[in-house]
Amino acid sequence: MIMRKIALVYLLVLLVFGAGICAAIRAGKQSEPPRPSAPAGMTNQPASVLQAALLLRDNLRQPLSLLLLQLILIVLLARIFGALAARAGQPAVIGEMVAGVVLGPSVLGGLFPHLFAFVFPANSLGALRIMSQVGVILFMFLVGMELDLHQARRQADTALMVSHVGILFPCFLGVVFAVFIYRFYRPLVPPEVSFLAFGLFMGIAMSITAFPVLARILQDCGLTTTPLGSLALTCAAIGDLTAWCVLALVVAVVKAGGLEASVITIILTLAFIAALSFLVKPWLNNFIKVRPHHAAAPGPGMVVAMLILVFSAALFTEIIGIHALFGAFLAGVIMPDNAEFRSHLRGKLENFSSALLLPLFFAFTGLRTQVGLLHDWQGWTICAEIIFIATLGKLGGSMITARFTGLNWHDSFVLGTLMNTRGLVELIVLNLGLDLGILSPPVFTMLVIMALVTTSMTGPLLSLRKILLGKGKITR
Repeated sequence: MIMRKIALVYLLVLLVFGAGICAAIRAGKQSEPPRPSAPAGMTNQPASVLQAALLLRDNLRQPLSLLLLQLILIVLLARIFGALAARAGQPAVIGEMVAGVVLGPSVLGGLFPHLFAFVFPANSLGALRIMSQVGVILFMFLVGMELDLHQARRQADTALMVSHVGILFPCFLGVVFAVFIYRFYRPLVPPEVSFLAFGLFMGIAMSITAFPVLARILQDCGLTTTPLGSLALTCAAIGDLTAWCVLALVVAVVKAGGLEASVITIILTLAFIAALSFLVKPWLNNFIKVRPHHAAAPGPGMVVAMLILVFSAALFTEIIGIHALFGAFLAGVIMPDNAEFRSHLRGKLENFSSALLLPLFFAFTGLRTQVGLLHDWQGWTICAEIIFIATLGKLGGSMITARFTGLNWHDSFVLGTLMNTRGLVELIVLNLGLDLGILSPPVFTMLVIMALVTTSMTGPLLSLRKILLGKGKITR
């Protein structure tokens, strides 16, 4: 009985207010100015359909609609290519990197130029770039958290030797090759870039090892807990830390206009590192120690506090002129030593950043990679030379040094192969070089191809090592 009364009142309310709205609309229409009549012979139905179609198209071109469409395509294609790469025995990051290139002008823009221009118009890339930068900031924070400084100290002798030769030798080759490009292929270098900036950046680009990708490859190969896997991770950690410090110096020199003008930036950077190491890190460790054991996992408030710390560190380094990524990396390094805390914090941030924001970075990198710029044999020859020099410097230098420190040829070859992995960290460095105007689009494209090739060859080389070892052609 009560339900019937409620239903009657509900219907009465609908009728009364609906009739009132219709009456108000009818009264408002009477106040409209007269509209021009449609030409004879035309009906309103086709015009209405056309107007509806145009309205839908205009709605799709709105910034938010376009960004959502881009997100759907990027995340979907990244997942598909990542799964295909995993089935082919490659790290998923290789597939995600390839997906970014496929979405760019090299593939989608070449095959379907009108579709590419509609989905990725130039005026829509600003939002994509900012979101991708946030993703890379979080990624570099996670990379910093994965560094095990205690392990680095335990294996300091061999790891320091291998990692630093694995940086200096390819860096030397990169700078020498930069002289060759600067002298004989000057159009490949932006006219306003000094050789100091170009040469050092080419050296760093040849020297990078992708620590996170390396960790995943070791896990897939079952080498993580072995002495060789531990040594590889330590070498990569020391190498990445050194490379990022050198890169920060190069960025400071480029932004300041010279080494002398960058002194203030360098002093502020050293002061910032000291403050994080001797003030913030001890405070965080003490704070975690006094928390109850059941509260060791960071809750929402703690996650927000850590994000504020990351973004604050990134903001400070961006302001002083060495890029936000360096600050995020250092914020990860000084995280509390509590393994449970780090694991829970990484779990809360990694899924979101890896599943959504990093594919945006790959896509944005792909949109800047124009393989069509290498349109002649000369461009492809230089690209092949870059790949050869990068492999010789990193794989060869690390392998020979490891053998010199006492490892056998088998382990030395494996270590050199692992050090030759570049992956995502290389793309971050290359995008930084393009943003700073150090790299021209053709050289950027060559280095992106180098990063893809050197990373993808890691799996096959390790498989070849197993085959040769099984046939007795490689001795321990």
